Amino acid sequence: MATAQLLSSHLHPQITPPLPSKLITNRFWNCNTDSTNNQTPHFLKMQFQPNSTPTPISESQHNKIPHLLTVAGSDSGSGAGIQADLKTCAARRVYCSTVITAVTAQNTLGVQGVHMVPEDFVAQQLNSVLSDMNVDVVKTGMLPSLSVVKVLCQSLRKFPVKALVVDPVMVSTSGDILAGPSVLAGFREELLPMADIVTPNVKEASALLGDVPMKSVSDMRTAAKLLHDLGPRNVLVKGGDLPNSSDAIDVFFDGQEFYELSSPRVNTRNTHGTGCTLASCIAAELAKGSSMLSAVKIAKRFVESALDYSRDLVIGNGAQGPFDHFLAFKNISQSSCRQDRFNPNDLFLYAVTDSRMNSKWGRSITEAVKAAVEGGATIVQLREKDVETRDFVDAAKVCLEICRSYGVPLLINDRIDVALACDADGVHIGQSDMSARLARTLLGPEKIIGVSCKTQEQAHQAWIDDADYIGSGGVYPTNTKANNRTIGLDGLREVCKASKLPVVAIGGIGMSNAGDVMKLGVPSLKGVAVVSALFDRECILTETRNLHAVISEAALLPQ
Repeated sequence: MATAQLLSSHLHPQITPPLPSKLITNRFWNCNTDSTNNQTPHFLKMQFQPNSTPTPISESQHNKIPHLLTVAGSDSGSGAGIQADLKTCAARRVYCSTVITAVTAQNTLGVQGVHMVPEDFVAQQLNSVLSDMNVDVVKTGMLPSLSVVKVLCQSLRKFPVKALVVDPVMVSTSGDILAGPSVLAGFREELLPMADIVTPNVKEASALLGDVPMKSVSDMRTAAKLLHDLGPRNVLVKGGDLPNSSDAIDVFFDGQEFYELSSPRVNTRNTHGTGCTLASCIAAELAKGSSMLSAVKIAKRFVESALDYSRDLVIGNGAQGPFDHFLAFKNISQSSCRQDRFNPNDLFLYAVTDSRMNSKWGRSITEAVKAAVEGGATIVQLREKDVETRDFVDAAKVCLEICRSYGVPLLINDRIDVALACDADGVHIGQSDMSARLARTLLGPEKIIGVSCKTQEQAHQAWIDDADYIGSGGVYPTNTKANNRTIGLDGLREVCKASKLPVVAIGGIGMSNAGDVMKLGVPSLKGVAVVSALFDRECILTETRNLHAVISEAALLPQ
């Protein structure tokens, strides 16, 4: 599968320090498998305060389901439009309601006809949904007339939502014109100033800006800045149609910094509906609480993975076919049961198991993990070097059940085969292992990927390779890794300052020095990873509680 390469022209520390004194809530899908191999999702969350014991909370106490409203046209071929939005939201586990603005007759050969829904009925649909159904995010697609644009803007002023995602559909993927000049004026004057993000392709960006030429990434950057000046808070110019480009490069601009999101092109005819899918996936992730840049990255991964999965799909006789949105559900062993995106604050107390320590104290992996999560570990990594693969997979499956019942992510150290076999939440890999980009290709867009980094250059490469976080160290000397060069607090500070990803400190950290690490006061530093301080002790539960209290206190002190 293609994997997004992320390049930024500036450092961009968006991460804020954890606030462990406040209630920390994580939400996950806990999947129970019945006798027919069907999975029934049960919504769980885990709540804990410093110095308290985490306990599972039943599904009856769950939060509202994220809700996206799409305002767009119907595609009879079901590759784009409303149908693509519905499939995307289903794949992303977000509820989707619809307002249909037009009904099209189209297939893989093109658009044969368009019937516009009267503006008063569009208004009636909008009022029905927005007045009753607690919509989080609105995503727009085909808006066929200026009057429909005005009706939408009026409805959004009457019923504000958390975010508005504008996909300025003007030309179909097959080249058919879907919106005229008056609609362009409505976009520029009314809709874009209300938008949280606008997602034009190069042709649409050119049209919105009066047919400015779009032949290079530099032109895309200029267009993103000019579009931002029209009012949207963020702009994503999609470069899939950029001529003479071997990669698919998108430019994201948040008003301050540019990001180039690059990935190899997927050689397939099945690209109909990519724009609709990308925008609705961004909207779905925003509805779940993602930051804008995170939502864009997840959406790009999702589209790339779906295109690659569907590269040989044959539907219709035309030049452009649809693609399959449900790749994650085709093989249940490759689908994640986690509902939420990666939360950087999960790194706060990162417990790393050790098979030799478990043997020394006469306990199993599962006993060690259960004690750690009950004591307040916020994420667990299984690092089991001396266990047979079959036994490792079996134990990891049990550990995964324990962790998910407490809302704690479970990662596997190095062993991507084990992570795939047990459907772990992700992996942590070292500099001598495969790249994060390759790991992403194997694991898919949903999984968490962490990378060990000692230098600023390695941290930057982890960002480019689409990792989710880095582990930096060893901060102090440690007995768990031979010949492990230490970087000290000064080295940790420099890596944290350079990193665009959240950081967890690792190496020789325990009760005596964890507070010093957390007092560094660098925004990207999210927590500490510990091995011996928890697992080479008689009572893991007590040690975890005590360490949690120490780092909680340190994180609260003025920096």
